[in-house]
Formats: sequence, structure tokens, C-alpha cells
Amino acid sequence: MKADCRAAAGDEGAARQYYRTAIGIADTAGVPADAAPDVAHARQALSEIEDVFHAKRTRLMTNRGFPAESWSPRFRHALELAAGKRHQYYQRPTVFAYPELPQIQYYDPADFDWAAEVEAQTAVIRAELVELLKQGTDNFRPYIQAGDGNVRLDANKALVENRDWSALFLCENGKVDEALMERCPATWAAVNEAPLTRIPGWGPTVMFSLLKAGARIEPHTGMFNTRLVCHLPLIVPPKCTFRVGNEVREWKEGKLFIFDDTIEHEAWNDSGEDRVVLIFDIWRPELSEQERSEVTALLSN
Repeated sequence: MKADCRAAAGDEGAARQYYRTAIGIADTAGVPADAAPDVAHARQALSEIEDVFHAKRTRLMTNRGFPAESWSPRFRHALELAAGKRHQYYQRPTVFAYPELPQIQYYDPADFDWAAEVEAQTAVIRAELVELLKQGTDNFRPYIQAGDGNVRLDANKALVENRDWSALFLCENGKVDEALMERCPATWAAVNEAPLTRIPGWGPTVMFSLLKAGARIEPHTGMFNTRLVCHLPLIVPPKCTFRVGNEVREWKEGKLFIFDDTIEHEAWNDSGEDRVVLIFDIWRPELSEQERSEVTALLSN
């Protein structure tokens, strides 16, 4: 009501703050059913005000020599956050949080000197995968497994022991499958160009990840923010998309995704065919050699 009054008085700045506060309370504490229309009204009113402010900022930047089409990606991201067009997501590791690391959703592969070489091996890696798939997918196991006595609290309970999301591990928690590695020498050689997280009992993990046609992986976060996760798309039909934080991208064969998996992410396969990507984890580039050694000493089994 206070926001409505300030909006009616033409004080859009104050109205915006009151609407934001009211919506924040509703999202945190919930509201009774009879108040739901008021919350919906507040969201719509706030959206309209944010559009006005965003248009003002766009005109301001244009008048100062920076039209919207010239904005750098990070500046555009900042203005979209300010306008409520995107939500800010933060690292939420489930096991171990390392402080003072940047909150970056997707990293640019061009910033990694090994990435181009891995991408260049896509065709031969895909060929090795195709040979494996000729024998079917029986060797792929459900990615999420039910452990004895484990209680699953994540959003992907429907995928426990479900082959809609399955994986074939060349290396799992630092343990190499020697027989599979012999059948995929190019794959293993390629990933070893990257700074894999070699932590006995924990890493690296290198796997072919299969998401069946029509399947979805619900939003979730990873365990450690001392690593980044890499996806090399190998078999990617149309309508296969991936969200990290507030950005949705579509996998493209041979084009690496490097991302922070402790920021909420999810995946969809809305096609009629299976999707397969190669997944491996690497050290975050912000960690020094001493820090990597310390983390390795702490986490090793």
C-alpha cells in the first residue's frame, strides 16, 4: 500500500524500494492465499517501474556515447541486474567453501591456454564415444545413486537410480578405469592437457554424461568451489540447454563450457534424442600452487 501511494505521487524511486521490500518479505515468509493478488500486483508494478528506470539508463548511456549495442557483456549484465531483469546468484558449495573467490557463472574458454587444444580433439573424442555406444549404454550407470543410509535432500530425488541421467566414468574421484581408458586414449590424453584436480579420493572425475531425450536435471549446486567444471559437448541435438545462475546457453558440439558448479545450475534435453557431453573438473585459476597443495592435503583420503 505504501508503494502504491508513492507510485501515485510520482515518486517512483521510493515506490520501487517499497515494492522490493514487500516482495522480499512475501518470498521469504510466504503470504496467505487472499494476499496473493496483492503480491502479483506488486511484482507487475515493480516490473513496470524497473522498465522505466532501465529505459532512462539506456538513454543516458546513448547520450553519453555508449549505445546499448556497444555495451560490454559485464556492463550489460550489471544494468540487467539493476533493472530486475536478472537475479544475482552466488556460490553455494554443499561440502567446502573457499573464501574470496569471484562469483563467475561461465568462464571464457579463451582465457585458458589448454582449452583450444581440447576443443580441437572433439572429433576423435566423439569417435571414441561412438565406438563405446555401439555396444549400448548398459555400462552407463545412473549418475545419482542411492547409498546405504544416505538421505537425499536435493531437488533431483526423481533421478536417484534413474537412467535418464547416466554416466560412464573414465576416472571417478581420482580412480582411473584402466580398461576404459585403453579404449579412449585420445579422450584421456585431451583432458590431461587441463589442470585436473588431482586429489586422492576426490578427483579428478572424468566422465561421459548422458541425458536422455525429454529428461531434465533440476537446479542444484556442487560440493567444492575450489574447482571448475568443464563440459565438452559431443552429441548434442537441438533444444539441449543449460543454465548456470541467470544465464541459459545451448550446448554446441565442440564448444567448451567452463563454469562454477557451486552456483545453481540445471539442464534440459527437450529433443527427441540422447545428449552426451564429456565432463571433467579443473582447479580454479585463482588458486595459487600453495593453495592447491593445501586443499589437496586437506581433502585427500
